[in-house]
Amino acid sequence: MTEIQNLTPHDAFEMLLAGNKRFVAGVPEHPNQDAARRAQTAPGQNPFAVMFGCSDSRLAAEIVFDRGLGDLFVVRTAGHVVGAEVLGSIEYAVQVLGSPLVVVLGHDACGAVAATRAAVQEGTTAGGYVRDVIERVTPSVLASHAAGHTEDADFITEHIKHTVDLLLDRSRLLAEAVESGRVAVVGLSYRLADGTAHVVTARGVGPAHLS
Repeated sequence: MTEIQNLTPHDAFEMLLAGNKRFVAGVPEHPNQDAARRAQTAPGQNPFAVMFGCSDSRLAAEIVFDRGLGDLFVVRTAGHVVGAEVLGSIEYAVQVLGSPLVVVLGHDACGAVAATRAAVQEGTTAGGYVRDVIERVTPSVLASHAAGHTEDADFITEHIKHTVDLLLDRSRLLAEAVESGRVAVVGLSYRLADGTAHVVTARGVGPAHLS
């Protein structure tokens, strides 16, 4: 696993973006997906990035970023809503596994954001634990309304930014890791139609690095 040891947040981010470019171009390399890699990672893992994304079935991180076994520590919830389990999982990857990059991965046509917009605008409600998801997305939708946004893309962007802020506000461990330069937290928005991932916000990676 020497390939991903001692990577800087910048290096990890560039590696991730390079994989997405290969995926979009239709020339994936499918790295680290063979029997040798399976044997190599069996004793332990050293993922170079934490991928906290939406549970949408069209958003498989290892595929859209052209990575393989042991590369990404993936955490997924509907609408990438944050709870204690999510925070604990991310902190584990950063503190114990040494991942230098945390990515919040949102996407267009997000059902959780659409349902929350309907709940806010029309007063509709959902049953069961879906209601809990909607409640956790509501602050992002309200912030978008307050900013005068009307387009779906703006609501998605706001929710990704809000999630990044929430992770850093709630996790002192993560915030300190970013402040020290050991870790970067990046928000990406994925476009379902063309497969591209676009930077929405970044902490710990300078603008010059956002290629």
